[in-house]
Amino acid sequence: MKKYLRKKLIIPALAVVIFMSTTAFKTDFFEIAKQIEIFTTLFKELNMNYVDDTNPGDLMDTAIKSMLNDLDPYTQFYNEQDVEASRINNAGDYTGIGAKVLTLKDKLVIVEPYKDYAADKAGLKAGDEIIKVDNVVVADFKDDAANLLQGAAGSEVNVTYIRQGKTNTVKIVRESLEIKAVPHYSMVDDKTGYIVLRKFNEKASAETLGALRALKNQGATQLILDLRGNPGGLLNEAVNVTNIFVPKDQLVVTTKSKVKKYNKTYYTRRDAVDTEIPLVVLIDDRSASASEIVSGALQDMDRAVVVGARSFGKGLVQRPKPLTYGTQMKITISRYYTPSGRCIQALDYWNRDENGKATRVKKENYNEFKTRNGRPVFDGGGVAPDIEVETSKQTPITRAILNENLVFNFATDYYYNNTVEDLKTFQLSDSDFKSFKNYLKTTGFNFETKTERALSEAMAIASEEELEDVVSSEYHNLSTALQAYKSNAVDGNKVLLKSLLTDEIIKRYFYSEGLYTYYTANNPEIKKALSVLNNPRQYSSILR
Repeated sequence: MKKYLRKKLIIPALAVVIFMSTTAFKTDFFEIAKQIEIFTTLFKELNMNYVDDTNPGDLMDTAIKSMLNDLDPYTQFYNEQDVEASRINNAGDYTGIGAKVLTLKDKLVIVEPYKDYAADKAGLKAGDEIIKVDNVVVADFKDDAANLLQGAAGSEVNVTYIRQGKTNTVKIVRESLEIKAVPHYSMVDDKTGYIVLRKFNEKASAETLGALRALKNQGATQLILDLRGNPGGLLNEAVNVTNIFVPKDQLVVTTKSKVKKYNKTYYTRRDAVDTEIPLVVLIDDRSASASEIVSGALQDMDRAVVVGARSFGKGLVQRPKPLTYGTQMKITISRYYTPSGRCIQALDYWNRDENGKATRVKKENYNEFKTRNGRPVFDGGGVAPDIEVETSKQTPITRAILNENLVFNFATDYYYNNTVEDLKTFQLSDSDFKSFKNYLKTTGFNFETKTERALSEAMAIASEEELEDVVSSEYHNLSTALQAYKSNAVDGNKVLLKSLLTDEIIKRYFYSEGLYTYYTANNPEIKKALSVLNNPRQYSSILR
């Protein structure tokens, strides 16, 4: 009887312990199940009873995207086509027409035909506007129309495009294309190697290593690693690239998450190839994620001098999770931290401002960290260079001009109205820049500064409070000053804009390969890197 009573008491006690230990999980699970049930019933009733026909797939796509928009821009849903595109991007293999393409609402624009590949051999040029692929009109295609250009190697596709107002049709035979992580490497001078690393796919470290060995065989005793415009990619490849220059068992990056299993530390796993070669890393505001891991780690270890502009600040880690029917979700699971402890992430998507925009830490609130040699470095998002070069840094007006594709469009017109024969001596003249300014006027380009927006909002509030008469004079003076600034802003950014125009124009005549060659002789960031490398005392003093 006693045994029975003891058993009767122990079993409920254990049940209480188990219940208490899983209460949080049960509460979360119940809330998730409840919300799913609500949504399921709503979705069913809507599709059954709405006054017009509905498309369940479109409704669900909108619902998913709207839900994810409240998080961060990197947590994304992938349909079957997106999953395949992601695989191609990471593997470095692609089958299609061999061109970089921009998808707009009613057309596909050729951004760059890759030299000697299908689109190039068929005569397509940057700026060509594709309006029809086989019998499909791009403007009528709801999904990403760029997918229409992909297909099996050897298959044919008819492309209808507009060039300089004239409509043309061409048949293109699709082919396989290897997307190189290292599209270019060369000697800048008799002792300086230059490696361009454009993405961190599965071949990034192998191609970087191959380029380094080839350059050392050509006599390179110092190196420039160009990560400008590199959007990142695979984390393990960032660690492997870092490992080329630093010894085994060195901390490269840490990830921190609310989920314990995602808290990880990543160390170099192999012997380094060269721990002594003087190294400069180039970054800009489009260097993100894996690029920031490499540049941040090399900076924290005092292994390289970083030159350029503060990097993008993409320090959120994503992991793909397979879903049903071949779909996938990429979920942000943690944040990146450099060896010194700096968080790479710039924007806070979880503490937005009153307008719903992600906030950024103010400069005065940056935290100081120390490199291995005790140099001060700061967080605030991204990697700040040891030496900043003005031409690497975008301004509000140059960013606005680029976002509206005005540099790209001007370069297209320039190509069809000018001849460029000598790559190394090409320079954009002052008269060319004047033509660009006139072109901006014809497009009606006008950008709004943050100050203007704030001023307009302040005036609206003043109107509500019936204070227009009190502040109108000051408002007018400020508006006049802002307009004067904007009218002079293009000239004020002349050096940077000429550099952007030059880059785009050179690619029209000589492809990306020609642009890299031009860089080695003319690019300001490369010149600054050379200056540092050729002055061992300055190089050492920076890293001390």
